[in-house]
Amino acid sequence: MPVDDVVLATQGDTAAFERVYRAHLPRIFNLARRMAGPDAAEELTQDVFVRAWQKLALFRGESSFATWLHRLAVNVIIERFRTLGAARERFLADSEAVLETAPAARTKQMDLSMDLQAAIEQLPHGARQVFVLHDVEGYKHEEIGDMLGVSPGTSKSQLHRARQTLRGLLNRKVESSRVES
Repeated sequence: MPVDDVVLATQGDTAAFERVYRAHLPRIFNLARRMAGPDAAEELTQDVFVRAWQKLALFRGESSFATWLHRLAVNVIIERFRTLGAARERFLADSEAVLETAPAARTKQMDLSMDLQAAIEQLPHGARQVFVLHDVEGYKHEEIGDMLGVSPGTSKSQLHRARQTLRGLLNRKVESSRVES
């Protein structure tokens, strides 16, 4: 995508913004899906682009537009969880309560094509956010702590819980497929 489209969009050119939108839509949608789940992804993606249009004048070109938009998207998604009041409850829950909130893996009814994305979608939202931000997007625990309003230690703990839960979900999947074979 030419940088000119971003410049034109900052000057109010809606056609240029539409080209920017189309160029970045897949990545933002996938980020929203990974962080918030498939049910919320479409609405969050639209919210990100509405916010991008509103804040476009703040883009100074110090980083790439894709980087700026990605950070804006992460902030919009996290803000949604804060607004709902759910993020604080998830991060304050003790480890047992957090793990109990993960939906149980359907052993016999699960389709054998379950992949990592499906397992990630089963994580509690707090653990999913930290897992995606750290292991998928590459943020450091200090950055995640700043974004989510938690300590780096809480971020590390949530990541550990997410990995344990994923391991359990994927191991159950493997075991159930062996039993059915």
